[in-house]
Amino acid sequence: MSGLAEVLGITETTTPMGLVTRIEHGLPISAFDRVTHYVAPGDLAFRQRLIPKATLTRRRKTRRLSPSESELVARLAKVWEQALGVYRDPDTARRFLTQPHMLLDHRSPLDVAATTAAGSDLVIELLGRIQYGGAV
Repeated sequence: MSGLAEVLGITETTTPMGLVTRIEHGLPISAFDRVTHYVAPGDLAFRQRLIPKATLTRRRKTRRLSPSESELVARLAKVWEQALGVYRDPDTARRFLTQPHMLLDHRSPLDVAATTAAGSDLVIELLGRIQYGGAV
């Protein structure tokens, strides 16, 4: 199983394409809970920035995210997985993700990654540069 599937808590998916299909059909709400707990434990404002409170209440009733919400959660899970791989410590990874970074126009990596797929790609690229000594 991929690290991404593990972060999302998708235990029955064993192939990358199976994970793509799960995202297309909507991840379980538990994936949202897992990822937000990893990235920003106890931060309700962060959760509501990703999915508005009323929408999240509806999703909890159906126990499933929409495909676009699932894509967002998967993006953040991928960024979290990369940050944890670089820093090896959850608290240090969280600090990196939540503090403004000069190479991201002084925005936090988490804000950039949550906005667009291109933003999450940029954060993952930055983490790769940090890991291999090419960025601050």
